[in-house]
This record gives sequence, C-alpha cells and structure tokens, in this order.
Amino acid sequence: MGGDSVTGSTTRRHRTHLRRAAWIFCAAVLVAALGGLQFGAARAAGPLGRIEHVIVIYQENWSFDAMYGLYPGANGLANAGAAVRQVDKNGVPYTTLPQPIDTSKTPPAPDPRFPADLPVAPFNVAEFVLPNERTGDLVHRFYHEQLQIDGGKMDKFVAWSDAAGLAMSYYDVTNMPVGRLAQQYVLADNYFHAAFGGSFLNHFWLVCACTPKWADAPASLRAQLDQNGVLVRDGSVTPDGYAVNTLFTVNSPHPANANPAALVPNQTMPNIGDRLSERGVSWAWYSGGWNDALAGHADPLFQFHHQVFAFFARYADGTPGRAAHLKDERDFFRDAQAGTLPSVSFVKPLGPDNEHPGYTDLLRGERHVADIVRAVAKSPAWPGTVIIVTYDEHGGRWDHVAPPVVDRWGPGIRVPAIIISPLAKRHYVDHTLYDTTSILKLIEMRWGLAPLGTRDAAANGLEGAFQ
Repeated sequence: MGGDSVTGSTTRRHRTHLRRAAWIFCAAVLVAALGGLQFGAARAAGPLGRIEHVIVIYQENWSFDAMYGLYPGANGLANAGAAVRQVDKNGVPYTTLPQPIDTSKTPPAPDPRFPADLPVAPFNVAEFVLPNERTGDLVHRFYHEQLQIDGGKMDKFVAWSDAAGLAMSYYDVTNMPVGRLAQQYVLADNYFHAAFGGSFLNHFWLVCACTPKWADAPASLRAQLDQNGVLVRDGSVTPDGYAVNTLFTVNSPHPANANPAALVPNQTMPNIGDRLSERGVSWAWYSGGWNDALAGHADPLFQFHHQVFAFFARYADGTPGRAAHLKDERDFFRDAQAGTLPSVSFVKPLGPDNEHPGYTDLLRGERHVADIVRAVAKSPAWPGTVIIVTYDEHGGRWDHVAPPVVDRWGPGIRVPAIIISPLAKRHYVDHTLYDTTSILKLIEMRWGLAPLGTRDAAANGLEGAFQ
C-alpha cells in the first residue's frame, strides 16, 4: 500500500503540474490574442518604429490654396480650372467679386483696403493687406461649408460667406517661416480637415474621430432643416442631437458669462488619450494660456472651445487625468529643453499665435510655429521626433479640390499639413490622400493602438512622408 500511495501522490502531482502548465499556456495564448486584437504590436516595423515622439501643432483656419496655392510642385491654383467660377445662392455667376467685408467692424462693413471690382478669381491678399496685418474673419460652420462645397463644384464660397469676396483670397506662404520648413521637409497637398465646419468639431475629430453627442440639447440650440435636408435655421446642434458648431464644456474653463443650460455635458467616447494611457504611453495636451484660464483670468484671445480634452469625463475638473495630461504651452518649452517630452504631444497655441484671421495676423503665428520647431530641434528628443504642423479647418476660404465623400460629417476641404522630422523625406510634396484622422492612424500604427472609429481605421497614416 505504501508504494501505491507514493505512486498515487506522484501521479496527482504530475496531473497538477500538467493542469498548471496548460492553464499558463492558455492564459499566454489568450493574452497574446487579446493583445493582438486590441492593440497590435507594441512597436511598428520600418521607419515608423524609429519614431519616439509625435508632436502635433494645431493651427487655425486656412485652406490649402489660401496658403500653398503657389507652392512649387503642389496641386495648387494653376490646376483650379472651373472651380474658380463662383455663383450666387441662386446659381447666377458673379461678374466681379463683391467687395470683401471686414467682419471685425460693428456692424460689419465693406473693407476699403480692397477694390469693389476684383475679378472672379483667387487674389493675393498681400497686395492690399500685409501678412503682419489683420483681415476680417469668415464664417466657417458645419452646414455653411457643405453649402459652399455645393456637391463638389466648389462654387458657392462667396455666396455663403459673410466676408463676401474675401473667401477667394490667399497669401503665398512659400517663403514664410512655415513655408520654408515645408520646402525643407514634406508638404502634404491632398490632406483634408476631417469634419465640415469649424474648430470646435474638428478638434474632436483630431482626438477621437467622433462628433460629440448631446441628445437632450435645448431646442434653441438646434438647427432646423426642411424635409429635403435644406438648412432653414442654423444652430450649434443637429436636429438629432450632435454638437457641431461652437459650444463650451460644462467643465472649466469656460467663459464666465456662459449660459449653464448651453454647456455641453461630459463626453464618454474613447479618445486617443485614453488609448495611449491604456498602453502606458505618455502624452500631453499643451495649450497656450491654459494656466491663466484655469486661474480665472483667461487671456482675451484664449479660445475655450479649442480645449477638447476638457469636454471628456476622464479629464473633467478634479480628475487625475486632467492633472496628468492637460498642461500649459510654457510647460512644452520647458519639457523640450529638459528632454522630458512625452511620446505624444498636442500643442495648441494661444489666439495671438494661432494664425486665425480676424483676431490675429498670419505672420506672427508662422513665427511662433517656427519657434516651436526650433525648440524641438535643439532638444534631446529631436532624432526620433515627428512634428506635424496642420490647420484645424479651412476658415471659410475657398479651395479648388472637392473633398472625398465619406460620411455625414466630412471630410471638409483641403488644409495644409507639413511633416517635419529627421526621419521624413526631404524637399518632398506628398500627394497621398490624408485627413485629420491620419494623425490618429500614425499614432495608432506606431504604438499598436486599436482604431477609434471607421475613419481612422481606414485612413492612410502619413506613411508617404517617411524615407
């Protein structure tokens, strides 16, 4: 019996070991499978695998043709063809451009710096207003941009603009500070802003490839459409409860005089910050004027609706996520100098530095972007860094290329995108189709993250810019 007992004990131990081994093997397979399903590889192969830092500088409100229409080798004004033709709301062609309106005046009035009989064609603003001076702003809202695109004919930008002929204006930035960086590195000339309309919605598409939801938004905020889907009365929220035009978050910071009933509730959709945190990848949103706004004395040109992560529950007031990831732009310069930049940085300059027509001038913003790039180039992070300089949306200005038709949200028209990196091609114009969600795709590919939606899943990830 003793022998039988020892044999039985050994057999039981052997079976136990087998069960444990099988459990460990299955667990390993399951973890690997889930890791592959949810996140993919931790490091991309090829040139993308050498990227250690992605920095997105998100500027404001310029179409591609309005900045790079004369850029050598790019699809610019010389290819505009019939898209130059502009018609009024009834489809009648303009014989001359209506005189540009200065929307900064109260009330808005024709801008005497421009002639009243400009030809119906793109015109160089610099002949009338220097790049270090201000023009009027132009309407750039969700439904308005779709009306301007006019089914791809690109012929109603003047008709649906509150700045009249200014919609057809451009600066040649080829030899301005950012234009010179484009000459040195990569300019993407087939890059579209992700969503129709303005900054508010396009900031969401930059970080979550999504449109914010507000199912019970007040009726006073909702747009009205007729039975054919034609705009009857504009609003900030679609009839079915999606926020598309400028609104502010229920969290801080928001304007002190904001109506509490008109503040967007916390959003819970996954965003790129969430994905990066789940993967243990460091990231930050650096915003000019952030600390002052939180302290209750925001700069007059601090744009509350640009602070997109503040709209999400995970980065709401008092959360660990806010403290860890939402920072002031001054912190970016300190982190660059100290060699402590996170893997992914979003840089949102303060109003005076963001190139937005109406409240700032173009040249100051160009110089500010160059300062940011210069600070990174001098930092320890530079050898493995990719900097993407792009614009949130078109700002109401015309472009000759009809955007691809993808979904109800967009994309909108072309905006500039410049890819600056020691890993990038040199002196190159990239004609690959991209949109704002291509930035998400690049980050997802590099760090093996699951896509946030169908748009970024299908996007090209700026691969064409790299050697």
